Amino acid sequence: MQTRKPEWLKVRHRSTDEAMEVHKLLKKLSLHTVCQEASCPNIMECFGRKTATFMILGRICTRNCTFCNVEKNLPQPLDPQEPRNVAVAVAQLKLKHVVITSVTRDDLADGGSTHFADVIDAIRTQDSQVVVEVLIPDFGGSEPALKSVVQAEPDILNHNIETVPRLYPTVRPMAVYARSLELLRNVKLFTSNILTKSGIMLGLGEGESEVIRVLQDLRTVDCDLLTIGQYLAPSKLHHPVVEYIDPVVFERYKQIALELGFKYVASSPLVRSSYHAEEVVNYIPAK
Repeated sequence: MQTRKPEWLKVRHRSTDEAMEVHKLLKKLSLHTVCQEASCPNIMECFGRKTATFMILGRICTRNCTFCNVEKNLPQPLDPQEPRNVAVAVAQLKLKHVVITSVTRDDLADGGSTHFADVIDAIRTQDSQVVVEVLIPDFGGSEPALKSVVQAEPDILNHNIETVPRLYPTVRPMAVYARSLELLRNVKLFTSNILTKSGIMLGLGEGESEVIRVLQDLRTVDCDLLTIGQYLAPSKLHHPVVEYIDPVVFERYKQIALELGFKYVASSPLVRSSYHAEEVVNYIPAK
């Protein structure tokens, strides 16, 4: 197990006027971001570029993943004003590409899928040209729940596979690898107009052959876009970092993924699911 963080993972945080403006807007509209809740290392860079990944359905998760810093506890009631407030924030920040994610809400009959659709609709109503990317939970494998999000027509639908199947019992004990793959497969069965996306973390104890197998599995379900980043433990109570992966290895995985047929791959230690997400704009199907 490695404890000393290498130089390539050391981020110098520097607050800017733009970042403070984002903070104030989020507070004013009672909005959460995964940037804050998950302690993302890129938060100041993204806030400084006036962008953020909005986290809907509250800030408390019903799952017990050991890699994630989002709070686990009794979930909160849904905020009926949240769809409108997200749309207002998107407009005030002048975002052209917005990413919407959420906690997992196993307590809700539809897993929160209707709320996702409402947020997408609110953004579309305000500006139909905004590229909308959603990063969704698995909705317990419910096809009707997934279909309600798909019917709201996001441009990109992301669902992270997170790690290799062998590590699911310790890293994602309430998730199912095959269920996540099936979700991505079903999106393509429902429509050909949405790009699918997934991501995996490295450094949790996975082997190279296992990583490559995950990439192959994702291509089997026609996943279009991929992110690969280094896992960083939020605290000593979370799953430990087993290994810091050299940037050269990230580049090798990127080349393998592109050879497998992914349209776009972001692979480096500081990459996260929505980091520079707007770079995929040229791959979005015309409507």
